[in-house]
Amino acid sequence: MESSGQTPKRRIAILGSTGSIGRQALDVIRQHRDMFEVELLTANNNSSLLAEQALEFGANSVVICNVARYDEVAVALQPHGIKVFAGMKSVCDLVAGENIDIVLTAMVGFSGLESTVAAIKAGKAIALANKETLVAAGETVMALARRYRVPILPVDSEHSAIFQCLQGSCGAVLSRIHLTASGGPFRTWSREEIAKVTKKEALKHPRWNMGAKVTIDSATMMNKGLEVMEAKWLFGVEPSQIEVVVHPQSVIHSMVEFEDGAVMAQLGHPDMREPIQYALSYPHRLPLNNRKLDFAELAELTFQAPDTERFPALSLAYEAVRRGGNMPCIMNAANEVAVNAFLDDRIGFYDISGIISETMDGVDFVSGPDLDTIFRTNKAAMAKALEITEKFAFKR
Repeated sequence: MESSGQTPKRRIAILGSTGSIGRQALDVIRQHRDMFEVELLTANNNSSLLAEQALEFGANSVVICNVARYDEVAVALQPHGIKVFAGMKSVCDLVAGENIDIVLTAMVGFSGLESTVAAIKAGKAIALANKETLVAAGETVMALARRYRVPILPVDSEHSAIFQCLQGSCGAVLSRIHLTASGGPFRTWSREEIAKVTKKEALKHPRWNMGAKVTIDSATMMNKGLEVMEAKWLFGVEPSQIEVVVHPQSVIHSMVEFEDGAVMAQLGHPDMREPIQYALSYPHRLPLNNRKLDFAELAELTFQAPDTERFPALSLAYEAVRRGGNMPCIMNAANEVAVNAFLDDRIGFYDISGIISETMDGVDFVSGPDLDTIFRTNKAAMAKALEITEKFAFKR
């Protein structure tokens, strides 16, 4: 990327700016103010941090999705000429603005789908950090991206690694994806020990600093299941071509194997700012103030197969992606409900996968869903999962 005197700044919208990905994206922009300009920031509830971010980066507009917090944000920002809006409809309207070049979708959960679709239809480049968008509606979203000629640039470290490897493949045919996983905090625990884990224990990820929902997904390995689904749509492969491998050091972020058996890997210290920056600056690489690898310090890099008996959520994800249709949406909705219940101390750790399994059996399957069907499926699956959750919570 050339200097800002020759190349206009990339104008950024960050959907979910107060979350882990959003905060790290702003740190990237902080290091490259001559390259990027913040146009739009959104948050769900964190009104004080949203206002603080908007003032620091001179955002043009902000949206607080929780309309009850609108006044708090308006009082803080309107005197500074920053426009303040509320509600998801405002997010969908504003991402279509001519003043935005790239939209970083960092909202957590199914809520990120509607705004991502709006941005795609407006022709905006998408830096995708919201897994659930492709999990729930991958076929529809990718078809829309092709129709509107919109690039989908992966932000997840694993998918960014695969994407980066493919940039150097000179069009070689991909044979397999090796999707690495840290294994989470319970990688070495027995099933009996895992059954008794507490929320506090599950929120202690050994490598990555993430939000609560994503951290629990990592502990159950559902996070890796969601990434399998995402990889299917991003890279046009079948589930049988995606192999999850546990790599506790989290130095190799993923690998691509080609038809001649050669394997390319992307390595780096666990730091989400690197894949975020690559998505925002693509196809250019920029300097980043982060820890660099010292291979002399690396004691070992180890790998092992995942244990789906101890981590059944990963098997459920593979089952959902193989069945296709609206089943990944059903699975995702059930997972969101179950994780929330676990974080509320209402169910046990293995109840999460139990609720998901029963919900997948209890919601009508649709083989070729359109976007409206996906939204209806999500609503029905959440209702069914809530019903099932009450049964599990009662048992406790």
